[in-house]
Amino acid sequence: MSLAVLSLSALVLALVISCVSELNIGVLSIVFAWIVGVYLGGMKLDQVIAGFPTSLFLTLAGLTLLFSQAQVNGTLDRFARHAVRLCRGNAGIIPIMFFVMTALLSSIGPGNIASTALMAPLGMAIAGRYNISPFLMAIMIANGASAGSLSPIAPTGVIVNGLVAKMGIVNVEWRIYSNNLLVHTAVALSGYFLFGGLKLFARQPTPAVSGGGTIAGIGVPQHEPAGAEVGTSADAAEAPLTWKHWLTTAVIAALVVGAIAFDVNVGMAAFAGAMILSAVRAGNDGEAVKRMPWRVILMVCGVTVLVSLLEKTGGLDLFTAFLARLATPATSTLVTAFFTGLISIYSSTTGVVLPALIPTVPGLIQRMGGGDPMSIISSINSGGHLVDVSPLSTLGALCLAAAPPGTDSRRLFNQLMAWGLSMSVVGAIVCWIFFGLL
Repeated sequence: MSLAVLSLSALVLALVISCVSELNIGVLSIVFAWIVGVYLGGMKLDQVIAGFPTSLFLTLAGLTLLFSQAQVNGTLDRFARHAVRLCRGNAGIIPIMFFVMTALLSSIGPGNIASTALMAPLGMAIAGRYNISPFLMAIMIANGASAGSLSPIAPTGVIVNGLVAKMGIVNVEWRIYSNNLLVHTAVALSGYFLFGGLKLFARQPTPAVSGGGTIAGIGVPQHEPAGAEVGTSADAAEAPLTWKHWLTTAVIAALVVGAIAFDVNVGMAAFAGAMILSAVRAGNDGEAVKRMPWRVILMVCGVTVLVSLLEKTGGLDLFTAFLARLATPATSTLVTAFFTGLISIYSSTTGVVLPALIPTVPGLIQRMGGGDPMSIISSINSGGHLVDVSPLSTLGALCLAAAPPGTDSRRLFNQLMAWGLSMSVVGAIVCWIFFGLL
């Protein structure tokens, strides 16, 4: 058996094991890369280790540390709660507001998982207060998080842009972001209005009741650790923004401006911002480090090591050849979005699917005899994220876990599962229309 087949088999095996067990696929990938590369392929360990994405690791660590501090000190939560008041009790506008807020939050840095973790408890509780379908709120929050996930300063955006840059395609960061934002906005709003959103606009606005430790008449439970600044729901709802929150906002704004206008390294700038917040005691760095998504970071870096081995051994070419047998230049966006979505239902989109599939694009185009790389890349990005409302994915699971009291959890689970599964097909068609036909 050739080394190419062995390395590709190792990746497939890692994917399967990660779908049926709790083992971290990043750890599996590193171990498999070591065994296949060194003991079966006769490579030196240094050659295998060279595939570890040091620059990516530092960027992800810096970004997630900074935004974990912003979450722990209550900055993100307070701004979100103040924004909800702008809806003034209009049940039809509230889920749309949460889509916008979650997309914006995801875009400025925390990424889709952290944004959903922050917004889901608040959004689902407010859905209960205003008698809004928790299913509608879930698809708006989860799609909003995914819509902003490919921002150049968000973790997933950093990963994707790094993969694309390796292909020699540069200065496309905002095109990648806007393509994904457009698809998720279209799908989320279509689903929202199709499954009952229009009826919500027909209701009379419900007056927001302030007081008694609530926002809009509800108490939103908080689960903040010792040392966090959020405190009770009353604190978050009524207390004014303090200097800590304004300083955190200023640091994040400086990071965004520096990255966009001055080409400052995002990861290093984020570490500097986190250091400033810690130095002046505006953030709890110890708790922030605990909040960092170390599992996802390890997944991304570990899978990258194994994919790097596939590139060296020719295993990536074998997978590319498989896709090329099913696709043509005219249907490439349809096929790639479908397979990406199908795999993403059971695997991490950011940590597994995108690092494994995006590198296949140049070879796929060569084998098909044509195709637009940006269209295929955008289809992979959007196809993989559209299914993440599924309760088997982190975003859907967070929304399900935050369902308000009285919710039929089994029914909500089935609704989210049906939506997630259908998105592998619907997403493929949408990507084909947006990136293949238009």
